[in-house]
Amino acid sequence: MNANRYNSIMREFVNAANRMDRMFTPYDYIRNGGSAGNGQQNGKAAALKVGLPLDVWADENGFTIQAYLPGVNPDDVEITMEGEELAIRGQFPAPAAEATFVKRELFRGPFERRLTITAPVDVEQIRAEYSNGVLTLTVPKAEEVKPKQIKVVAK
Repeated sequence: MNANRYNSIMREFVNAANRMDRMFTPYDYIRNGGSAGNGQQNGKAAALKVGLPLDVWADENGFTIQAYLPGVNPDDVEITMEGEELAIRGQFPAPAAEATFVKRELFRGPFERRLTITAPVDVEQIRAEYSNGVLTLTVPKAEEVKPKQIKVVAK
């Protein structure tokens, strides 16, 4: 296949994927001119909470979830686990009232993120740590779903 044709096909695929991502993103605050703060987006009352970007990874013991929450007081972050749904809620702080912006791209206002975790987890052992603006959740798998090592006995 011609390299230029391949690059063209890949570019079209990436563009289509980006358009699909934008369709299902509740609010892209950078693309839409930022947040006017205090529950406002582009000068209008905001009904939506911004979706909090996360990194999630798994190992044999459980799941680790990380989110950047700079400037957010950890006491103001609400984390709940109901059934299979983990929810993280809070609010990014408003800027100083006297601020006159030249450019505004950082989101100010409420955020929320919900994740469905279908593997059984030990809810009592979920830990949340906040350090240097990074929230890290450790969600351990329930004992019954952890891999078990079975020892072979020779006779």
